[in-house]
Amino acid sequence: MSEAPRAETFVFMDLEATGLPNVDPEIAEISLFAVHRSSLENPQLDEVGTPVLPRVLDKLTLCMSPEHPFTAKASEITGLSSEGLAQCRKAGFDGAVVRTLQAFLSRQEGPLCLVAHNGFDYDFPLLCTELQRLGAHLPPDTVCLDTLPALRGLDRAHSHGTRAQGRKGYSLGSLFRRYFQAEPSAAHSAEGDVHTLLMVFLHRAAELLTWADEQARSWTHIEPMYTPPEVPSLEA
Repeated sequence: MSEAPRAETFVFMDLEATGLPNVDPEIAEISLFAVHRSSLENPQLDEVGTPVLPRVLDKLTLCMSPEHPFTAKASEITGLSSEGLAQCRKAGFDGAVVRTLQAFLSRQEGPLCLVAHNGFDYDFPLLCTELQRLGAHLPPDTVCLDTLPALRGLDRAHSHGTRAQGRKGYSLGSLFRRYFQAEPSAAHSAEGDVHTLLMVFLHRAAELLTWADEQARSWTHIEPMYTPPEVPSLEA
C-alpha cells in the first residue's frame, strides 16, 4: 500500500534514449502529458463510446544531444541519431532541461503521479540518473505508476489471466491493438508513445486510478539506473 497522499495530477511520460540499460544510456527525447485526475475519472468518449484525449492537457516534448553515441538498434528504432540532433543544435540534458521540467511540473496540481510503461525498469531509473547527475530533484511527494505490472496485476486479479490471456502481449502496442483494434500512431517517438500510453490508461482508467492510489511507488524509492559521472550540481 502506498503511504503517499492521493495524486491529483497524472503525468504520462516516455523517454527515447541511446540504448538499453547495459550501455549506460542517456536520454535523447522526453515527452510528458499532464492530466488532472478529474479528466481521468470522467473520460470523454466519442460517438461510439471510445475514449478520446482530455481537452485540458498540458504537453512538453524536448529533444537533446547525448554525449554517448546511440547503439545502432536504438537509432533504428527511434529515428534519432547523434548527427541529427547535433545538426539541429540541440544541447544535452542540462540545467535548462531540468528547469523546464520543474517549471512544467510546478504548474500542475500536486501531488503528482508519474506514469510510464515499463517505467520501473527503464524510464524512472534513467530519469533518476539524469537528475542525480545534475543534483536535481522532483517534488518530494511525487509517486510513480508503471502500467506494465499494473495491467498484468489487474488481469490476474479479475480472473482474466486465462491461458489465452496469458499468451497475449503486454507491450504498449499490443495493449493498444487489443483495446482499440487499431495500430498506434508514431510509435517509438516519445510523444507518440505517450499518446498511446494515455489512451491505454483511459481504456481502464477507473481500475488504474484505484491501483495508483493503493500501490503507486514513491519517487524517493526509485534508484538510478547507473551511477552518473559527477558534474557540478545545479544547487552548488
